[in-house]
Amino acid sequence: MTDRISAIDPLPESKVPAWDLETDVIVVGFGAAGACAAIEASEQGADVTLLEVSSGSGGTSALSSSEIYMGGNGGTPAQRANGFEDTTEAMRDYLMMAGGPNADAAKVALYAEQSLAHYQWLTSQGMEFNTTFVAEKTIIHLTDDCLLFTGSEEAYPFNEAATPCPRGHKPKVEGDTGGPYLINILTEQVKKRAVDIHFDSRVRTLIRGAQRRIVGLVVREESKDRYVRARRGVVLCAGGFAMNQEMIKRYAPQFLRLGSDRAIGNPFDDGTGIRLGMGATGATTNMHEGFVSLPFYPPANFVKGILVNAQGQRFINEDCYHGRVGHFCLRQRDDTIYLVLDQDLYEKPNEYIGMTLAGTGETVAELEQELDLPEKSLQATLEVFNHHAAQGCDPLFGKNPKYIKALDQGSYAAFDCSIGKIYYPYFTLGGLDTLPTGEVLDSDQQIIPGLYAAGRNACGLPRTGAGYSSGMSIGDATFFGRQAGISAGNAVPHA
Repeated sequence: MTDRISAIDPLPESKVPAWDLETDVIVVGFGAAGACAAIEASEQGADVTLLEVSSGSGGTSALSSSEIYMGGNGGTPAQRANGFEDTTEAMRDYLMMAGGPNADAAKVALYAEQSLAHYQWLTSQGMEFNTTFVAEKTIIHLTDDCLLFTGSEEAYPFNEAATPCPRGHKPKVEGDTGGPYLINILTEQVKKRAVDIHFDSRVRTLIRGAQRRIVGLVVREESKDRYVRARRGVVLCAGGFAMNQEMIKRYAPQFLRLGSDRAIGNPFDDGTGIRLGMGATGATTNMHEGFVSLPFYPPANFVKGILVNAQGQRFINEDCYHGRVGHFCLRQRDDTIYLVLDQDLYEKPNEYIGMTLAGTGETVAELEQELDLPEKSLQATLEVFNHHAAQGCDPLFGKNPKYIKALDQGSYAAFDCSIGKIYYPYFTLGGLDTLPTGEVLDSDQQIIPGLYAAGRNACGLPRTGAGYSSGMSIGDATFFGRQAGISAGNAVPHA
């Protein structure tokens, strides 16, 4: 049985019987990152071959809402139209903090500096954005409005490090169809160029020549192995490893608590691209990290409630991004999480996550008893919270005053947000260690000649669930897919 989590060793060039196809640049994966890499490599004058394991383009990008995190340089048209003058420095500072202790300063700086130009590139490809702003906290909005706060920009501690600004840009489409819209546009742009597209093509291994250089790959097509030579480079854009439970167990075992059916991705997010890079001595980083969400709002009023654990204690400022909330839920010592509300805030929850009523009480003590929390625990939590909420502050967790309300009106209720009982979606964030140019590095931080990576095959802007913001993944995939394509397309052909 093949070990699905071992590195895939390259084939020595000396063992290639004959080249079945020769090209300048091979791109592996036809999602957003691969499409952008192919477009830009072709724009540099390179012959490009694009290999996709499935029967069509899209990848996991097609499953997304396609919000794209953009700003800086004074602001995008949508930001400026709504009075937001976003600075490159503020965007950079936020992204650095969102990236956590292992944030990539070089990637963050390049993205912040060129984000507005990237917006213009996307629109030049055919993407359209309105200039309307949605102020209310939401997770998925179904209108064709554009601009949103899609992270923790207004929440502590991020609002102390950088001036808050909305940077999530949803394309001009109604419903949750931004992903297909983006992929359709990028697919058409790829087809306008002289890109040789192969579907139903599974890459089996890379091919290594002298000085560790990657000179091509072996691909399985129509039940036959074909040897494809890449004169300039191979760009890996084949997705993450959320669908590979063996890799999850080895690298990010905390997500096993959520169940394999909670993984977000397509069936081919099995880590193949990462393992190909590892076999070529590529280093990985942040493989233990991932996005996990507790989408407990809308309704937006739920943000004014409090989340407590099995000890009846708060553990997060509830106004931060739902992915940061999910990250901290997963860090609690058991699976029990409740959303506590008073009579003023009580509404029917969003049905799609499966949140049910866990208990009610005319008093906090009654609710505490019904939830089987330690005696006096919830009472103490609410006594402290309400004392400070009456003054419009939250000194324990720094909740934004506009979401602070004393929970002291009438009866009480708690919704069950426990892990294993409601929808906690997740995906991986770790991948190959790369330069902003897309070049893959080894463990000594040396470039592996001829090998590039982008999208979920690389570890890019989003590095930790604690700082993730919606739009970072598509922004990262499209922008750094472009950088990898430009680099590979401009590489000096090897002999």
